[in-house]
Amino acid sequence: MTSLRRLALALPILLVVPIVAADPAPTPDALPPKGYVCYLAGKAPTIDGKLDDDCWKGVPWTDDFVDIEGDKKPKPAHRTRAKMTWNDKALYIAAEITEPHVWATLTEHDSVIFADPDFEVFIDPDGDNHLYAELELNAKNTTWDLLLTKPYKDGGKAINAWEITDLKTAVKVNGTLNDPSDKDIGWTVEIAWPWGSLIELGNKVSLPKDGDRWRINFSRVEWDFEVKDGKYVKIPKRQEHNWVWSPQGVIDMHRPERWGYLQFSTKADGVKYEPDPAQAIKDALHRVYYAQRDHHGKNKKFTANVADLGVKADGVEVQTTWNGFEATATSKNGNRWTIREDGRLTRE
Repeated sequence: MTSLRRLALALPILLVVPIVAADPAPTPDALPPKGYVCYLAGKAPTIDGKLDDDCWKGVPWTDDFVDIEGDKKPKPAHRTRAKMTWNDKALYIAAEITEPHVWATLTEHDSVIFADPDFEVFIDPDGDNHLYAELELNAKNTTWDLLLTKPYKDGGKAINAWEITDLKTAVKVNGTLNDPSDKDIGWTVEIAWPWGSLIELGNKVSLPKDGDRWRINFSRVEWDFEVKDGKYVKIPKRQEHNWVWSPQGVIDMHRPERWGYLQFSTKADGVKYEPDPAQAIKDALHRVYYAQRDHHGKNKKFTANVADLGVKADGVEVQTTWNGFEATATSKNGNRWTIREDGRLTRE
């Protein structure tokens, strides 16, 4: 057990209500995870929120963000996109958030930042769906960093006491903050996330090597508002808008299996993104996982018979355990993948 995994069991926890009351399954066949090649930086950016450093000029943007549910919902009203680069010190993230009315209220670190319009980062270096990090910040550059033991739907807890060591963030507002009398362009974000707080998030995770893939996603939370007494005020009883890079299929960012892939390159440009060759197996295992949860809800037990689940899961074998189940499948190159009842995905 790594020191961080011991810490996850020892630190105080912050109980956060899951985003969804029900537990619908995403649609992996319709929403394949997005991919992004993260090139090596020639020189690290200055973290000032301006995005005018030379190292950013040749770095490609992600696709524009879409609704968290994908094509089920209309395209976002305003553009959001991100870009990334890296060196031996940190992973660098930039975001451009178009918004004609930039506002923020929270100023205390580790406030529940998504109560304001915000930008969020989710990272799971080893892609096992467990022990992952979340970072949120608003247009005042107020941050909230969280360690998640596992997704809320699997009984996970958010560890609010966890801090990203030596994290640097900055925001630049292109307009006027909290002034409804004019129109703004938006705000930009820069983040330097040191490797020390990233490589501890996984088993046998080290500084990235050429071709390594990590799981990552971004979210923008936006609220409908009205102006009262010269101030922005959220319209009561309106649900927030969730705009993301790689769609989740459901209104829940805590489905790490639907996050995008960050493919590291030691080159400066010209590398093609290569989809994960194990994606089909991962999707099949997650179909079994969600079907097992449904089966347990109806029958109060898991099943060792894949046919009972009514899902496409060619090559998947299932066995029940004293407190759950394990589903396994083997890829063409001989890697054996396993998912269990709490959603943890591992490779032998």
